[in-house]
Amino acid sequence: MNRDRLKKLASDERFIPGIYNYCDRWCERCPQTFHCLNFSISEEEFSDPETRDIRNKAFWNKLSEIFAESLEILKEGAKKWGIEIETLVSEEDEENIKAKEVATKNHLVCRVAKRYSELAEGWLRRNEILFFEMSTAAREGVSIEEAVEVIRWYQYFISAKIMRAVRGKIEEKEERDDEFPSDSDGSAKIALIAIDRSIAAWAVIQHDMTDDDKKVMDIIAFLDGLRQAVEKTFPGAKSFIRPGFDETGSAG
Repeated sequence: MNRDRLKKLASDERFIPGIYNYCDRWCERCPQTFHCLNFSISEEEFSDPETRDIRNKAFWNKLSEIFAESLEILKEGAKKWGIEIETLVSEEDEENIKAKEVATKNHLVCRVAKRYSELAEGWLRRNEILFFEMSTAAREGVSIEEAVEVIRWYQYFISAKIMRAVRGKIEEKEERDDEFPSDSDGSAKIALIAIDRSIAAWAVIQHDMTDDDKKVMDIIAFLDGLRQAVEKTFPGAKSFIRPGFDETGSAG
């Protein structure tokens, strides 16, 4: 995508600014793709099956092109304000960035979120064959396959968003601007939504898989504990208004 096309898309009024910052990245199930700049760019640039395959070189080449064009547009905008991006990060800044990364990884909710990802992976791998056998039986409501799909989608997403929220909170302590909504609360909110949906999916599995009922209940309890920890760490998360979603009452 050339720079002029990217600029034209970015100026299209149908797109809601920042809508992609606090969504769950599950575009196939999102009702707001028409208003999402990221989705439109993806559809336009990754229409070729080869460019959609993360294992294919074409995917990474296309992604590099988009990043390069976006960076040039960012530099152009910065120059208008007399800012040289290349000189923004000093050696002292780099040390500060590394310190924040360490603090984020060591934060309690981040470690708990990572542990959930590991617990989910272990349980899913142990029961993979059983899922296949159960999927042949007809069920009312949400199926085992759908529940597993939800769990898989959010398995690592939860940890990633919580880490972003924690990192954001650390940075906000240094340079808080009350005129703007807290990015850390927004990231925490979508993490909480993902946790709620994951708990619901695990409940479906718990209902149908009585042989491993105790272990599934342990995972649900673990997730519920994580949810409470996130709510305590980010008390403003639930009231955060996500552009395009909470304003319209839509899910995402």
